Amino acid sequence: DKDRANNVLYVVQGHDHPALLKADLNASNCSWITGTMPTNELSYGAKTRYRQQDARCRMAALKRDECEVVFDEPQWAITPGQSVVVYDRDVCLGGGIIQ
Repeated sequence: DKDRANNVLYVVQGHDHPALLKADLNASNCSWITGTMPTNELSYGAKTRYRQQDARCRMAALKRDECEVVFDEPQWAITPGQSVVVYDRDVCLGGGIIQ
């Protein structure tokens, strides 16, 4: 992880370290196929890595093109700068850039 305000870089050892798991993320530059963010009252699937299984999640709007994604189960190595892509079963709804 990075703490830019305090100029600190966090590094852990091992693939299964608990610090690599996160239950939520914020995304910016969000783009939705329908033009509006999916409703936050429903459960969706989301991917933060290519070929990853869909992870159940809920969403909340933060600003016009920003959202928060909260996963049912913590996800491994959510990485700032990568994409989060949201699905309703087999249908891609859109996504954004992980902050």
